[in-house]
Parts: sequence; structure tokens; C-alpha cells
Amino acid sequence: MSKSHATLRYTSLRAGIFALCFLVCVLLAHFGIIPVAGQTGYFFLVLLAALISAPLSYVLLNRQRDEMSEQIVGKVSGMRTRTAERIASQNAEEDAVDDANRAGAAAANVVSGDRPASA
Repeated sequence: MSKSHATLRYTSLRAGIFALCFLVCVLLAHFGIIPVAGQTGYFFLVLLAALISAPLSYVLLNRQRDEMSEQIVGKVSGMRTRTAERIASQNAEEDAVDDANRAGAAAANVVSGDRPASA
């Protein structure tokens, strides 16, 4: 399987499992197997569906979760590499400017006859 959309696949499957669990809970409430009283009862059904879907997702979506993890790790390591390269490039540019300024200042001191200050 393609791992290019692993995060989207995992998220949509997890949402689907939750929706299925919620549908089962609503059907059980409709037939009176689970008692539901007002708005609080429907909130209870959402919590129950979440409680049921979490371990199901953990067990059933193990492979998709691993693929998503690999995809995220790859992107993060790529971003770290690009950031390190960009910082190194910026440091090299700053060093070149500093070296040019020092060389210019030293040349100006030689021309004016000033001695560089000894440390």
C-alpha cells in the first residue's frame, strides 16, 4: 500500500470506527437496551462510543498507525535536515561578511599607518 496518505487513512478509519460505535450505541438506546434521558443521555452515548472505539482502533489500526508514524518521522527528519542546512548556510554567509569587514578594517589601518591594537 502507498504510504503517502497514511495520516489521512488512519484518521478517516478511526473516525469511521467511532461513527460505527456511535451508531451501535444509538440503536441500542433506540431499542431501550441502553437507557437515555434527555441531552445528557446523548452525551453519554458519545462518551460510550469513544470509550468503545478507542481500544478497537488501537487493536484494529495497528498497521495504519505504524505507517502514519513512519510518514511523520520521515517528514520531521527531512525538516530537521533542511533547517540544519539553512542555518549552516546562513552562518557561512555571516562569517564571510565578518571576514570581509575585518580584512577591510585591517587594510584601512595599514593605509592610515595605525597599528592594530595588541590584546
